[in-house]
Amino acid sequence: MKLQQLRYLVEVYKQGLNVTDAAEKLHTSQPGISKQIRMLEDELGVQVFIRNGKRVVDVTGPGKEVLRIAERMLLQAQNLKRIGEEFVQVENGSLTIATTHTQARYALPKAIKAFLARYPQVRLALKQGTPTQISEMVVEGVADIAVATEGIALYPELAMLPCYEWNRSVVVPKGHPLTALDHLITLEDIAAWPVVTYDFAFAGRSQINQAFSAKNLNPTVALSALDTDVIKTYVELGLGVGLIASMAFDPAKDVNLAVIDAGHLFEPSQTRIGIRKDAYLRGYVYDFIELFAPHLTRHKVQSALMCEDAD
Repeated sequence: MKLQQLRYLVEVYKQGLNVTDAAEKLHTSQPGISKQIRMLEDELGVQVFIRNGKRVVDVTGPGKEVLRIAERMLLQAQNLKRIGEEFVQVENGSLTIATTHTQARYALPKAIKAFLARYPQVRLALKQGTPTQISEMVVEGVADIAVATEGIALYPELAMLPCYEWNRSVVVPKGHPLTALDHLITLEDIAAWPVVTYDFAFAGRSQINQAFSAKNLNPTVALSALDTDVIKTYVELGLGVGLIASMAFDPAKDVNLAVIDAGHLFEPSQTRIGIRKDAYLRGYVYDFIELFAPHLTRHKVQSALMCEDAD
C-alpha cells in the first residue's frame, strides 16, 4: 500500500468519481490512476468503487470506510511532514486562511500585517467563499484554518474557537429620513424601506430574519449580496436601506453614507476560527490565531483541541 494510491483514491472521490478530472488535478494519467486503484483494491481484498465498464459510478459500503481511513492517513502523513518542518524550518512554511469577504476586508488585515512582519518568510494565502465553502476547504485540507460567523458548526471534523462578538448597523445615503429620527431606530423604521443586506448564508442573516419575524414584520429585501462593499455601493445608489456588520463601515471611505447603530435590535453574532481536530499546527499558526484573537493563546487552543478530540 502506498500513499500515492490513497491519494488517487481520495481524489477520484473528491472529483465526483470522475477519473479524468482526478488525473488532471494530480497531473498524471487516467490509466495510471485506474491501475493503481485496482492494485490497491486487490491488496485490500475489497472493491472500493462500483464500475460500469470503464466508468466509476458509485462507492461500495466497504469503500466508504476505506475512503474515510484513507483521508485520515493522508492528513496524518501531512502532519508528520509539518512536525519535521517545525524543527528544521522554524520560520518558513505556508499558512492558508479560508474566510468570507467581510472578515478578509475588515477583520483580518491588522492581524495579517502583524503576522507578516513577524514571519516574512511564511507564504500566506487567503481563500474566500461562503461559510460552507470555507469550512469544506479546511475539512479537505485545502486551508489550515477557517474564519467565519456561520457554517463551522455544521462540520463535526472541525473544532470551533470563539474570537469576538459583533452586531449590525444601518447604512443610508447622507440626508436620508432615517438619520433625522428623534428616537432610537426600530425594526418598524427599517421595514418601512427596501432592505439591502447579506445573502442568507452570510454574516448572521438568520439573526436579522428572526428579529423581524418576532415583530411580525416582513421587509422587502431589494437585494442580497455576498459582500459588504456591494451592499454599500447599492445603498449609495438609493436602492434601499443597508444592514451590515458594524465593523464594515469606514468613515474615511464611506463619505457618502451615514451609519446608524442597530445593535439593540439584533442578537449579536460570534466570529469563530475553525480547525480540523486532528490537524498538527505549526507554531506560527498558533501565533496568528493569538494575533487575531488575543485571548486564544497557544495553551488555550491546544486545550480546546484536546477537549474536542476527547468528545
